[in-house]
Amino acid sequence: MKRIAVMSGKGGVGKSFVAAGLAIGLRRRGLAVGVLDADITGASIPHVLGVPKGPRTNQNGSMAVGRSATGIAVVSMSLLLPADDKAVIWRGPLISRAIDQLHDDTDWEDTEVMVIDMPPGTSDAALTVLQSIKPDAIVAVSTPQDLVTTVARKSQDMAAQVDVPLLGFVENMAYLDCPHCGQRIDLFGASGEERLVQGGARLLARLPLVPEQTAAADEGRLEEAPLPGFDALVESVWDAVGTEARSAE
Repeated sequence: MKRIAVMSGKGGVGKSFVAAGLAIGLRRRGLAVGVLDADITGASIPHVLGVPKGPRTNQNGSMAVGRSATGIAVVSMSLLLPADDKAVIWRGPLISRAIDQLHDDTDWEDTEVMVIDMPPGTSDAALTVLQSIKPDAIVAVSTPQDLVTTVARKSQDMAAQVDVPLLGFVENMAYLDCPHCGQRIDLFGASGEERLVQGGARLLARLPLVPEQTAAADEGRLEEAPLPGFDALVESVWDAVGTEARSAE
């Protein structure tokens, strides 16, 4: 199984949206895809993908995955809580232990590639993913603002220090196409590509802000939405991590 971690130096940049979109894109190519929602205190993947709540176990007593409408396997703390607005108030060691258990104690069945929605930042929880789970590669998420790109590059520095390859950056909410005149609007300023690619990193994709996608995610129907910009990201990710899990297209 290949593991791709989707990381951000800070919250609020759409990391979970990018993780979900990447999983959907890989699934549309015929791969058996799983998502580990490692953002324990801010879990949102089941909601975005419309996975019903509730703990699941298989015949062997192992934790079983939930499934989206198209068959994406999902494991998340959110599935174990009674409601999405219930807080997980845990210290770092408990959060790290929960991440390990969600990964290690789950029967991932036929999953060929796992997308890991990482907790934001570079502290205990993120370190647990990179050192214990040891993903094959990292995709880091940013937005165009100068401050955000500076923080996003902390992901690049962390990846180098723990020796996990950084595939590159995704610039999310990069622009909005006006629905009336078609003019492209840079809501958060010009692209931060020049700052992001310092140190040899690549910009894998620039993703637009699309209100219809936001609505679909809120309603648990993101799999039904078109995802402009994700084709390039999915191709870059899969070309980089290998082909042994590639299904016939």
